This record gives sequence, C-alpha cells and structure tokens, in this order.
Amino acid sequence: MKHLFGENWETAQAYADILATDGVARGMIGPREVPRLWDRHLWNCVVVVPRIPAGATVADVGSGAGLPGLVWAIARPDIEMTLVEPLLRRTTFLTEVVERLGLSNVTVDRSRAEDVSSVFDVVTARAVAPMDRLAGWCLPLVREGGVLLALKGRTAADEVASSRRTLMRLGATSIEVQAYGDLEVPTTVVEITR
Repeated sequence: MKHLFGENWETAQAYADILATDGVARGMIGPREVPRLWDRHLWNCVVVVPRIPAGATVADVGSGAGLPGLVWAIARPDIEMTLVEPLLRRTTFLTEVVERLGLSNVTVDRSRAEDVSSVFDVVTARAVAPMDRLAGWCLPLVREGGVLLALKGRTAADEVASSRRTLMRLGATSIEVQAYGDLEVPTTVVEITR
C-alpha cells in the first residue's frame, strides 16, 4: 500500500511522526493508537484514494487530526482538499501540520458543516456520526453528480438500511457499501451519489 502514496511516501511518514508525537501530546489521537497508527488509521484511509476522481475538489467534514483528509491530500496532490473542523484546537493543529508538511493543496476551514456554503465533487467523513445525521450535514455539500464517501465500520450496511429513507430524501441517487484494501480489516465505505 506504500505505492498509494507514490512520490509522497516521505511526507506520509512525516505526518505519521507528527501524529505519534504532537498528535498525542495535543489530544488529537490517544496514546494507545500509536502502535497501530498505520494499520488502523493511515492505511485505512489511503486505500480509498483510487476512488477519488482526478482533480476533484474534496471536503473532509469533522477532520479532527486530518483523517482521512490529510492522508488523501498527501497521496493525491492533484485534488483540492478542504478540512472542515469546528474546534479551534483542532484547526490550529491542522493548520500547523499543513504548513510543516508543505501541502499547497489543503485549506483548513474552521466551520461546522452546516455553515459551509461551497459544494464539492467528493465529501468524506470518518467516525463522525451515525449515517442519517452525517448525511444531513454532508450531502448538502456534495455537488450534483458528486459523491459522499463515508468511512464506516462493520455496521455500515445496518446504518444504511435504517437510514435509507432519510438518505433518499436528502438527494441520494444511489447508495452502495464497498470494501477497500487488502487489510486485515478492510475499509468499509458508504458511497452515496447525489
């Protein structure tokens, strides 16, 4: 999977080092996550990058420590990434990481999703909220013909089943649950086209 970072492998390693040090010290990730940083977080995010269209505008809603947004921006310098995060301490961290890594394709937006007026080709979120609530925040940000790629856990299919009516009301034209990556636990993504 290292190949998914291409020429930016060293930048990915630098981001991992920041998460393992400053990220823990500043409460962005828990100290128990450090030994499984690659398996559970970075690989889990990067395996989805082939799904992102070339040159896409992307928003990561509730970006937190930058997962998956920063991982995707590092692996895919052709995309324009906006990290949407309402908490000041997190946006401060994200802004510093973007500067330290020299990522020119990333914008940090200290906002709640409901307050963002732009629309994007792709909107993503990872471990933010249940599917019906998440779709309410994210689908309005997806341009017509675009896609919401929600990184979910093993209960993704159940979440979709229980929220299908809400998703359709919010403008979903198709809803699929996909597994990505040759990982011990593949990354489960709910793909909702608008």
